[in-house]
Amino acid sequence: MSAPIPPDDQNRDLGFGSVVSRESKLRLLNRDGSFNVEREGLSFWASLSGYHYLLTISWARFVAMLTVVYFLLNALFAEAYLLCGPDALMGGLGHLDNPVLRAFFFSVQTFATIGYGSIVPATLAANLIVTVESLVGLLSFAWGAAILFARFSRPTAQILFSKTAVIAPYRGATAFEFRIANQRKNQIIELEAKVLFSRVEQDETGVNRRFYTLELERQKVVFFPLAWTVVHPIDQRSPLFGLTEKDFKTSEVEFLVLLSGIDETFSQTVHARSSYKANEVVWNAKFTDIFVRPADDEPLKIDIGRLHDFERL
Repeated sequence: MSAPIPPDDQNRDLGFGSVVSRESKLRLLNRDGSFNVEREGLSFWASLSGYHYLLTISWARFVAMLTVVYFLLNALFAEAYLLCGPDALMGGLGHLDNPVLRAFFFSVQTFATIGYGSIVPATLAANLIVTVESLVGLLSFAWGAAILFARFSRPTAQILFSKTAVIAPYRGATAFEFRIANQRKNQIIELEAKVLFSRVEQDETGVNRRFYTLELERQKVVFFPLAWTVVHPIDQRSPLFGLTEKDFKTSEVEFLVLLSGIDETFSQTVHARSSYKANEVVWNAKFTDIFVRPADDEPLKIDIGRLHDFERL
């Protein structure tokens, strides 16, 4: 039987904090799984977590950052060579006998330990800079390779959630439903879903946000090769029983979804989370069929592009 988390339970706010649960007017959990809570009061250096940041940013931003740092470091060393004087470097670039270009490309060759030999340092100052740049280059490539390896070896789930949830007919009654699919081609096994229902209620202490654990038709699937429609039957035991679409909006309803499973490739547990607000729940509707009926000698298929499609009843 679904029941609210007891008022005397210290975990009744699920970690958001009672003040956030009571006073925040934003959704607790964004669709991408991030939390709508900000922290401040720490200095920049105290709150800095560069390693975690580099592991979690997108690949496009990570590659762009590496590119900018690479060119910036070479530009700084090129400037250092230019400050050593016009005779600091010997050799040239053929028809590109420009001192700025010569210093920059020599820095690139030194930084990456290429060493073509067409340009060489000719003064003590230039050789000292070469020594420093060689060390910086070795450390930089070691650091970059370590971050790349960590990013590739860190398992993550790429679960696609339906854009909306629905209140649909279900076995003579109704049910709260949403659909998920694996966006990647890897296999996730032992996938488990936990759905929490949150709403603002009036009690003896005032207006508070309460959390309910929803019973699901199926809590876990052993295999997840296609798609899964997560279903919570709305019966007399359900905290949704008797609520209307207007109740959803006035009580600031939010459904918090947490998924956990085992990535078969890495044999490690992966997580995904999302949420649905009242305006993202469609009443009196059902999801459209996403299965593609194959011929007798073809495997069963689903059209992921129709994961979000529904039809009103």
